Amino acid sequence: MKELSETELKTVQGGGISIGVAAVVTIGIAFLVGVLDGIIRPLKCH
Repeated sequence: MKELSETELKTVQGGGISIGVAAVVTIGIAFLVGVLDGIIRPLKCH
């Protein structure tokens, strides 16, 4: 395994998911769960 210099370490680009994308996915799932819950189990407003 090769040791990287400090400048090489700064230029490394990693994969993964950003916090913004994770937040949008989580909000989307919560919204869909709420819509499905409203369709399957409609409750009257008080």
